[in-house]
Amino acid sequence: MSGFPGKLRAVFFDMDGVLYDSMNNHAITWVNSFKKLGVDFKPEEAYMNEGRTGDGTITLTFKKYLNREATEEEKEAVYREKVALMNERPPAEIFPRMQELVDKLRISGIKCFVVTGSRQPSLLGKLNRDFGFESDNIVSGHDVLKGKPHPEPYLIALEKSGYEKDEVLVIENAPLGIQSAKCAGLYTIAINSGILDDEVLVKAGADELCHTSEELSEILLNTAQQVGEYE
Repeated sequence: MSGFPGKLRAVFFDMDGVLYDSMNNHAITWVNSFKKLGVDFKPEEAYMNEGRTGDGTITLTFKKYLNREATEEEKEAVYREKVALMNERPPAEIFPRMQELVDKLRISGIKCFVVTGSRQPSLLGKLNRDFGFESDNIVSGHDVLKGKPHPEPYLIALEKSGYEKDEVLVIENAPLGIQSAKCAGLYTIAINSGILDDEVLVKAGADELCHTSEELSEILLNTAQQVGEYE
């Protein structure tokens, strides 16, 4: 089992529900995208599937509700509809203190990365403007063959970072993301910023659990200071 890094070198952040309060937008747009097909997709399912690629979510939903495989054309149509609906939603707010947290980690010499299943340009483009993330420090749905809960996204981030598993930690808010990070052998702090019960995130394997971005910031900076990497 992975333990908190004794020499913290990098932090891998999920995007939706961690950096941005965007999961309600995702839930609403998934529900309405599938509604056109007569599928009664529940908001909770958006949270449970968060971190999975759009293709993966559509595939599973077709199997569950329509008892068949989605064609490539259907996948493209559903995802295109979701992107269009997301562009109509109000912009997601940045969670309190998250910009400050990323800035302070960088100042301390700790590299920051984003690992997200999203492929939406409107969201990915904001990461540079709001947080200063360059493309080399982002792993998105465009970069993976197997999305969360497969460990591939976090293993790619690990390779990009150049560090060992015991030198990084992950911040996640979704069960699939937690499973992905833990399967990659990484210490994982969960922030329950959504509608799921704490137990869901704990059962997914989270090493620590918090409920607000302020609490997360305090935990991370205090613990980093204790291991001598933040002053």
